[in-house]
Amino acid sequence: MTRTTCLALLSVAIAVTALEYTGNVGATQALGFAATTVISGKFGEVNLLDKVIIPDSRDADRRAKVWLSQQKTEGPSDLYVQSNVWQPRGSTGWHTHPGHSLIVVTAGTVTEYWADDPECKPHAYTKGMTFVDHGGDHAHIVRNEGNFLAQSIAVQLIPAGATRRIDVADPGHCHF
Repeated sequence: MTRTTCLALLSVAIAVTALEYTGNVGATQALGFAATTVISGKFGEVNLLDKVIIPDSRDADRRAKVWLSQQKTEGPSDLYVQSNVWQPRGSTGWHTHPGHSLIVVTAGTVTEYWADDPECKPHAYTKGMTFVDHGGDHAHIVRNEGNFLAQSIAVQLIPAGATRRIDVADPGHCHF
């Protein structure tokens, strides 16, 4: 190899390393938190629209109630069922996902904070409660602020082959 070729390759390697490193500057690490994939699967394109009419005999005028669910993807998707466990004082670190997550708390209490909320308002969820993580540009942190183990199950649908979790920098307005 010529000296010029070696210098060019070294420059490319340094540039790639610098790009990878600067992309994670300020990212927060999970502490006392573990996520385990229970099962995963693949979907082709999804295009569902379910509308269900539910008669309600308890209403005096017997009005029906409507339940609507819609899910549409372009291209294939990966589906994950995740088991999440927080030790006391554990934290996911600030992060987002490339798709949404449906979450049910199965033990203890978890508290979610949103990166785009300058007031850093806590959203606490206890056993049996559910919440939605919208993913995309909705970054958040989920913490166990209690003294007992906390657990949840999350179902995630994301673009096929995408990284399931994306660490982000601390937004700086939540002073934990």
